[in-house]
Amino acid sequence: MKRRAAITGVQGYVPDDILSNKDLEKMVDTNDEWITSRTGIKERRILKTPGMTASDMGKIMVEGLLEKTGTHPDEVELVICATITGDLVFPDTANTICDKVGIRNAFGFDIHAACSGFLFGLNVGSKFIETGYKKVIVVGMDKMSSIIDYTDRTTCVIFGDGGGAVMLEPNEEGNGIIDAVLHGDGGGRHFLHMKAGGSALPASQETIDKRLHYVYQEGKTVFKQAVKGMVSTVQDVMSRNGLSSADLDWVVPHQANMRIITTVAEDLGVPLDKVMINIQKYGNTTSGTLPLCLWEWEDKLSKGDNLVLTAFGGGFTWGATLLKWAYNAK
Repeated sequence: MKRRAAITGVQGYVPDDILSNKDLEKMVDTNDEWITSRTGIKERRILKTPGMTASDMGKIMVEGLLEKTGTHPDEVELVICATITGDLVFPDTANTICDKVGIRNAFGFDIHAACSGFLFGLNVGSKFIETGYKKVIVVGMDKMSSIIDYTDRTTCVIFGDGGGAVMLEPNEEGNGIIDAVLHGDGGGRHFLHMKAGGSALPASQETIDKRLHYVYQEGKTVFKQAVKGMVSTVQDVMSRNGLSSADLDWVVPHQANMRIITTVAEDLGVPLDKVMINIQKYGNTTSGTLPLCLWEWEDKLSKGDNLVLTAFGGGFTWGATLLKWAYNAK
């Protein structure tokens, strides 16, 4: 049977500090009813510990994953980190995580695909497993509080900090990552981006004064494109593999907006009790939403379950991945 990359363990992390809708009412002109009705979010986690970085969150996730899977750091051959809030512009956060965890026999790199980062990283990691690697870790996490303007009520209510990590290993039983449909459209960059801090507009006193180092989003355009992109790629990956919505045990959607999630489920004909939803607790953790869902639902997953993961992010980037779950949680 074909050698596939299977998820053999998942570990998540969210900070302890909670930023509730009631807290936001004291910071910007908004209220709990407005936020809940438009996003489905009630609270989000914020990393407030002084000096704690994205790589520190990654360290906690990876150390927990190694313990959970009984893996020695020296056995890991590759670490891929999906994030847009790495510790530094360079070096890659993946390498910093390796250093902090004591992973010495691996190489690592970051994937910078916004909310689709983990989905893309999972598929990149799977190719290394298919071609001979034995243990690959994929991390998806973001410290979004570091690039959010907490005077902008249109964005500060959406995002939170956290994420998760998965172990990929070879599987020849028919389980693992089966197929993926991935897309990108650079024209979407105008609707969701951070204006300053790159080579197009390097940091300066002017960019700081104009508050250009924060997430900018045109919500209506992103909403429409997200629904269209997620639905179409899930349908494509099911069609390519002879599956219908009834064959899916779980849909794992990016947690950007509750209305996006429910619309995607309706368009696919999938009941909400088969859709992983935790946006109400964590908000949008960007690269972290998919592994956070897998972590929370791990105990409910059974070997052989059909899962479709789907995401949409800035760029625009979007796609869907079909996989068969490879184990029953202990």
